Amino acid sequence: MFDCAIVGGGPAGLTAAIYLARFRLRTRLVDGGDSRAAWIPTSHNHAGFPDGINGVELLKRMRAQAQKYGVEIVNGQCERLERAPESFIVHGPGAPFTARTALLATGVVNHRPPGMADDLHREALAGGRLRYCPVCDGYEVTDKDVAVLGTGARGCREAIFLRGYTRSITLLAPEGPHELDDDQRADLDDAGIVVVDGPTGDYRIKGERLALETSGTTRDFDSLYPALGSKIRSDLMIELGADLGEDGCVVVDSHQRTEVRGLYAAGDVVQGLDQISHAMGEAGVAATTIRNDLAERYPVRR
Repeated sequence: MFDCAIVGGGPAGLTAAIYLARFRLRTRLVDGGDSRAAWIPTSHNHAGFPDGINGVELLKRMRAQAQKYGVEIVNGQCERLERAPESFIVHGPGAPFTARTALLATGVVNHRPPGMADDLHREALAGGRLRYCPVCDGYEVTDKDVAVLGTGARGCREAIFLRGYTRSITLLAPEGPHELDDDQRADLDDAGIVVVDGPTGDYRIKGERLALETSGTTRDFDSLYPALGSKIRSDLMIELGADLGEDGCVVVDSHQRTEVRGLYAAGDVVQGLDQISHAMGEAGVAATTIRNDLAERYPVRR
């Protein structure tokens, strides 16, 4: 019997694991190995790393720190969480195991530019030609030539946000004409943002830039930001009966508890800023809550 099962090996899951292990609670973490943090070539927003840190390296260090304090890490996807009296049964990978509590830090999956090959996607990310988070790295495109792939409220909002870093912003529609109302078009025009209808595709690397075809015209940019939304990884929560918000994110209280007793959530699967620092903060709150909630049922003694 574990005290806590954590599903998700990104910054939130690993931070919670470190806290829980240092609370001297027996913790097992199931890591599918696909944290969005691994996509980051260099994070300059993470405090304590003034020259930045690679996402894979950050996860590697956090994982080693968790294991140093005794966290058991299992590689693979969690297939199912089953509710049992006063505990949860975790299925896959390997033999099922039981834990008194469960913390889901499963995150989200960004929708990628349609038709972009995997190899090109990796190369474009590594070179900063493709970026997903203006909050994280808008600073890096200061005075650059930037495109936003998206339309409607989301595309308009992201293009205007990036206008704070550069004058050269183009909003590209993924498929066909843009879906923009009069107010959105007026806001974009006021900001000096170029609006180009789709379809957009045929992506390729062109020197230090990313080239693409849109409405039959070849264009290239220093960086492209997809503003296509994401899929919330909340399937395990749904199966257990946890509440979801209108955006599909898991609903938690101020201490990261869900409506299901003993079930907690932290990180991007919960509505928030989608930032490493925010996910880690939620994880610290969740882990401390788990410790205190467990102590009411099983007093912690040394």
